[in-house]
Amino acid sequence: MTHDRGTAVVQAHIQKTRLATEPGPRRVLIITGDPIGKKLAGPAIRALSFAAELAEDGHSVRVVSLQHVEISDARYELLAVSTQQQMIRQEDWAEIIVVQGNALVLYPVLANTKKYLVVDIYDPMHLEQLEQSKGLGPKDWNQAVSGANGILNHQLRIGDFFLAASDRQVQFWLGALATLGRVNPLTYGQDDSLRSLIDIASFGLDGSLPEVRRPALRNVVPGIDDSSKILIWAGGIYDWFDPITLVYAVNEVRKSRPEVCLYFMGTRHPHPGVPEMDIIAETRQVSKSLGLTGKNVFFNDSWVDYKDRHNFLLESDAGVSTHFEHVETQFSFRTRILDYLWAGLPIITTNGDVFAELVTQHKLGASVPDRNVDSLAKAIDHVLFDGAEHIKMRANVLKVREQFTWRNTTAALRKFCESPWYAADRIMVDRHGEIHRAPTSQSRFVLIRRIRRAFDILVSQGPVALIRAVRRSSR
Repeated sequence: MTHDRGTAVVQAHIQKTRLATEPGPRRVLIITGDPIGKKLAGPAIRALSFAAELAEDGHSVRVVSLQHVEISDARYELLAVSTQQQMIRQEDWAEIIVVQGNALVLYPVLANTKKYLVVDIYDPMHLEQLEQSKGLGPKDWNQAVSGANGILNHQLRIGDFFLAASDRQVQFWLGALATLGRVNPLTYGQDDSLRSLIDIASFGLDGSLPEVRRPALRNVVPGIDDSSKILIWAGGIYDWFDPITLVYAVNEVRKSRPEVCLYFMGTRHPHPGVPEMDIIAETRQVSKSLGLTGKNVFFNDSWVDYKDRHNFLLESDAGVSTHFEHVETQFSFRTRILDYLWAGLPIITTNGDVFAELVTQHKLGASVPDRNVDSLAKAIDHVLFDGAEHIKMRANVLKVREQFTWRNTTAALRKFCESPWYAADRIMVDRHGEIHRAPTSQSRFVLIRRIRRAFDILVSQGPVALIRAVRRSSR
């Protein structure tokens, strides 16, 4: 009897939070911390792709950059926001807010909103900081990871609906949500699969196949010609990747296959707050010391325009992504792999992530142990120079790519926006039918203010300035 009464109380609360939301078009605000221009990195690409799919469904969509906007799109609005007052106006306009990165701590109006709040957590930034900041020394390393944890925990506490990049990530984030008390009778009663709390929105790819518009590599980059066999590294070079083992492997292959070439598409990130990481200089040094630079290994000193990237991909023979087998890899979603699928390229990668499993399962190329020059060199030789196998790999890639089109990967987000809901444990409805967010403890407000200030400094002045500020505050 007591059990029945408890269940009835939970269900009564859930029914109250399921306010009338007739299916139909909504006003959707999508916020990214990245700049939006001709050169785009993953977060901005994801925000714009979300916008395109939601606009196709008939929603009114605005995309806000916390940096700057240099392009326009007839399908949705694009604008930059840099002040609290500007963000207040955007929040007031929206019915649904989709955020990523540090937007919730920078703009309190978003954290305190009564609108439907979708949090995109496809990027486990705290795991990235385990790698990226480990050279700072124990104290600063801990502060960097703690700051990222604070940002993420704040998001996990207040979101209505969360988007992860893979089923593996869903399991990871469910653990974090459970630790913070978000897996509870209310959210379970709302949906016992918990997919009303968190679901998958993988990074995607364009639905149409790309076409060559101009020469980009062959007979354009000195040292690359029609006879070259080109491995392309799309995207940036970050500390959690392992391009050095790849350069050594290319050195081994070129001894018998002098036509092998490795091209790094981007070394200068379009976001001004992302510094050039040490791994880039180290990779350049190794390549130079082996006599490969300009002969078998090539670096683009800038960042390829987003709408020009296909010309580089389509002149290549395979895509490559090498990394270390650590916890960041296990829960990562290497978005560059989607470009390889889009362009129909066989893939060479390192074991440990979801794409390595995909490559192996569907015979899309080769997946090898990390830090193993010999295995990687053999994989490069096999994928690039075994003609019959290369043809089969390309055919397999084209079969798999369809499941990753943005139209398919955004299905959970599109369903939410069509008929949104509040997380059952995050709101209260008073006797007048007014919505109130569940109260937040005073200590959490203090934490939020500290995190917000930290990220203000990080975005405007960089990581060194942030570390100095933290040291001053702890004196």
